[in-house]
Amino acid sequence: MIEVEDLEVAFGRVKAVRGVSLRVAEGESFGVVGESGSGKSTVLRAICGLAPISGGRVRVAGEELRKTARSAEFHRSVQMVFQDPYGSLHPRHTVDRVLSEPLAIHRFDDREGRIRRVLEAVGLGPSFRFRYPHQLSGGQRQRVAIARALILEPKILLLDEPTSALDASIQAEVLNLLDDLRARRGLTYLMVSHDLAVVAHMCDRLLVMSQGLEVETLTRDALRRRDATQDYTRRLLAASEGYPAQETP
Repeated sequence: MIEVEDLEVAFGRVKAVRGVSLRVAEGESFGVVGESGSGKSTVLRAICGLAPISGGRVRVAGEELRKTARSAEFHRSVQMVFQDPYGSLHPRHTVDRVLSEPLAIHRFDDREGRIRRVLEAVGLGPSFRFRYPHQLSGGQRQRVAIARALILEPKILLLDEPTSALDASIQAEVLNLLDDLRARRGLTYLMVSHDLAVVAHMCDRLLVMSQGLEVETLTRDALRRRDATQDYTRRLLAASEGYPAQETP
């Protein structure tokens, strides 16, 4: 579903991503991990057109993407969930408006039914429909952000640290929700996270990045066994104090 080959992203003279390649199969959940500034979030932003591709190739569902513009069809197939549920929702828009606007832009019918169903899918009832973001908890805001991503019935979700701004107990709820949605809807995930426990729970495979470069690709089982081949990955594992050997949420 996603093929990235020798991706390069530059901001002026600064190369944020340098020759990164990855492949994500249909229905797979693939993780990208690394310390802050490693370029992992930039990979997601390049795929969805929010960061400039200066080199390499990106293909989604067999279609090669241009360096900047993304088509309406792309946005119906690929949606992104951002890190901060407090900043990703307009403070003066109700949940209803947040969910209605994508449907209007893409000219979907049965808007009432779609909004009702997607709120149910993320565990929010109809009473949340006309609330504002300040009337919601952090976990509820992130559920609205996930609902907004799902409202166009995409095949791929790009997840940029989707639980890092939430309390630990709420993180587990949101991760379990994402797991359930992937199973029920046959979604493909590309997830960025600095939390190895989250990646071990959510992802079948993961790419380790450092300073804009790919370091190595591991399976979930190799991650749990700490079976890394590169020194950087070993140091990253050692630095993750409290990293559990078993699946958490």
